[in-house]
Amino acid sequence: MRSTRGFESILLHIGEKNAGLKAENFSAMTGAASKREDAFPRAARILLVEDNPADVFLLREALVSNHLESQLFVARDGEEGIRFINEVDEARAPCPDLIVIDLNLPRKSGFEVLARVRSSWSCAETPAVILSSSTAPSDRQRAASLGASTYIRKPSSLKEFLSIGESLKGFL
Repeated sequence: MRSTRGFESILLHIGEKNAGLKAENFSAMTGAASKREDAFPRAARILLVEDNPADVFLLREALVSNHLESQLFVARDGEEGIRFINEVDEARAPCPDLIVIDLNLPRKSGFEVLARVRSSWSCAETPAVILSSSTAPSDRQRAASLGASTYIRKPSSLKEFLSIGESLKGFL
């Protein structure tokens, strides 16, 4: 059996305050999530594949400002995003309720991450939202052909960015 130590290192848990869970120990976190589900409805699990810390921060604020209780997990490049989905398929992690993917990522593109999500036997039906600064019609078309649930252009203003939380609520 392969160790999940490498997987633990790819997770950056942003929603600790909202979820009341720690990210240091992924197996303990998933166990705690199971116990929480028994007691009351759990927070939505969201995987964000994003390399820009400022965008991670802004998305977290968008979720909080729209009262979306969530556990936000961050993969900092495309390869980490793919590894996350591999761990889900190997039953080492729960499938997120929503996956948000940037297109322009180091190591593997957002398109490669989206293709892996759609080929996953665990997460193929999970809503996958592209959040990108690209306005190229070819990027929108390719994302749609790979099965993106929607394509959201990264806003340039704080107010517009915070409104993304409301859009993401519709997928949960």
